[in-house]
Amino acid sequence: MIEDNPVDEISDIEDRIERLAEIAERCRKYILASKIAIGGGAALLLMTIFGLFGLGQTAALGSIALVLGGIVSLGSNVSTLRQTDEAITAAEARRAALIGSIDLRVVADAPLKLV
Repeated sequence: MIEDNPVDEISDIEDRIERLAEIAERCRKYILASKIAIGGGAALLLMTIFGLFGLGQTAALGSIALVLGGIVSLGSNVSTLRQTDEAITAAEARRAALIGSIDLRVVADAPLKLV
């Protein structure tokens, strides 16, 4: 059985960590947008309820849809972010284990040559 080179596996893990970090950042942006949608929908609903600016039933239905859509999006992205963070933690642990298994040598300090 041929063993993979740990350096190659470490490189693959680092690529995976970078991809997961991009996914996590995207989730954070969607979470922020979801919170804004919930807040905006709630504000629009309150304005509709109190009759401000002459908003009608369409605005009320739209604001309810905005709040509900924001809640669904928020929940989905928070869940995905948690799973992604767990995957990053596992990949970092695997990378650390692989680095620890490599037989590293200490390179002696050599005098610097000025050219």
